[in-house]
Amino acid sequence: MIVLSPAALRGAFAFLTRLPAGGRDAEADWAAFRATPATFPVVGWVVGALAALPLVAAGTLPAPTVALGYLLAVYLLTGIHHLDGVADCGDALVVHGGADRRLAMLKDTTTGVGALLAVSVVVAGVALGGLGLAGLPVAAAVGIAVAAEVGAKVGMAALACLGRAAREGLGSRLTAAADPAAVVAPVALGLPAAALGWPHPAPAVAAGGALAGAALPWAWARRRLGGVTGDVFGAANEVGRVVGLHAGVIAWTLW
Repeated sequence: MIVLSPAALRGAFAFLTRLPAGGRDAEADWAAFRATPATFPVVGWVVGALAALPLVAAGTLPAPTVALGYLLAVYLLTGIHHLDGVADCGDALVVHGGADRRLAMLKDTTTGVGALLAVSVVVAGVALGGLGLAGLPVAAAVGIAVAAEVGAKVGMAALACLGRAAREGLGSRLTAAADPAAVVAPVALGLPAAALGWPHPAPAVAAGGALAGAALPWAWARRRLGGVTGDVFGAANEVGRVVGLHAGVIAWTLW
């Protein structure tokens, strides 16, 4: 049985979203969240469902308007701190040098061209994914959007359970609190997202695509940084969502 304490859920929503969590002891909630990776996909289910609400207007409002509504909903719900991880990783991606130089770039507050390009690509990816969803039947669009969000959050949980931190910081606090066996629970909670829209496979492809997308920053961080950081967690969430959305739309189009 998967047990999720109220404190862990409050900590997860406080960390991963802009939704009011309402806890009195933020530090205790944060500690409970770090020790309970299964809360990641729960947040994914809620955020995915709420962000998908503008998609209900597909076929009624112009597709670009629906796509803009979806984009705004995503970032109103989740905030921009994950995008900050994308920006920092973008600068570290293009800098010359070894792991120490790249890790230093993650701490640099200067916004470089790599950051601007990375954030632009991610935001455009979400917007264009929303535009693709706006051209689908409402049930299919909502199913893909939810599956992509859940898959991205399962990817973050996998980083917490299986990743190794590159240095002390947010990444080490997330990875130190979870052991590899704990990955089973978030995977189990995320699996039902693959069945949305059954028997059509598009949501399953979206969830799998999001998980694969989240693994891309992880793979890069292992090779170039020596492990994950807090910025890599944020980038995994954003890249996972983009890949999941487009994978789901492509799957619907081809099947």
